[in-house]
Amino acid sequence: MSTVADVLRKKGSDVATVTPEQSVLDAAKIMHEKHIGSVLVLDGDNIVGIFTERDLMNRIVAEGRDPKTTSVKSVMTERITCCTPESTLDACRTAMSTNKIRHVPVVNKGKLVGIISSGDILARELKDSEESLRYLHEYMQGPN
Repeated sequence: MSTVADVLRKKGSDVATVTPEQSVLDAAKIMHEKHIGSVLVLDGDNIVGIFTERDLMNRIVAEGRDPKTTSVKSVMTERITCCTPESTLDACRTAMSTNKIRHVPVVNKGKLVGIISSGDILARELKDSEESLRYLHEYMQGPN
């Protein structure tokens, strides 16, 4: 069964971050430039929240707040679900579904080592399925 470490080996461990004091506009610009749906909010090395596209829509746009003057701290999601590199993709998918989230930070021995998204899980599961189908096809074909 595939693990988070399998995904991170291909994806890498780069994580976009902001500080709690940065503006929502700063966070949105980073998300736009990197084509990502979230940034982790770090206070030093500690994860204190996550700011997502959903936060931007629901807590800034829908409420008519100014992204230039609104701090990430005031609108971020504070409740974070984390996983480890050894976590299975099935466990991550279940956590995402249960908590209605799409991004899960990966922590190893208290240190941030990556982030995994629902799209990452879907892509890995598709790859695993394609490999299984190829092996089954080769098995059914038998030796030449």
